Amino acid sequence: MANDIEAKRQSIREELEKLNYEYKVEIPKRIAEARAYGDLKENAEYHAARERQSFVQALISQLNAQLGQLKELNIGDIADDRIGFGATVSVIDLDSDDRMEFIFVAPNEVDPSAGKISLSSPIGNAMQNKKAGEIVEAVIPAGKRRYFIEKIVTIHGNVLEEKYSGEA
Repeated sequence: MANDIEAKRQSIREELEKLNYEYKVEIPKRIAEARAYGDLKENAEYHAARERQSFVQALISQLNAQLGQLKELNIGDIADDRIGFGATVSVIDLDSDDRMEFIFVAPNEVDPSAGKISLSSPIGNAMQNKKAGEIVEAVIPAGKRRYFIEKIVTIHGNVLEEKYSGEA
């Protein structure tokens, strides 16, 4: 799992390199070419290049912040026997008997439809530092939900499991 974080760091560095080249070399060329067309008020190429410049600048800032967060992340500080950052968690919704899986990711990687949530979400907050076999209650927009934590795979690769006995 530590290799996953290093791979993510490397991926971000490569993306930043491409975006910085575009921002410093390609976009200024496009802006200069568009200026040569004359009247900037009605120059679509100029406005498109300036818009792209703003977008790339924002993306560079976001990736730099993400890279900074990953640099600060110390795998040794993350518990290896309970739910924490990077854990994949299988739960049973005690109200519907549905099985679900959550992966705890950084806030900028959140994708609820893919089961990727942050520890600061209502479900993440309720499950943080919990162990397999525990029942947690989370208050979500749809109401109060109770989950049995059936399986945890920590960022360290440890697999922790407890079977549900049906008693809540």
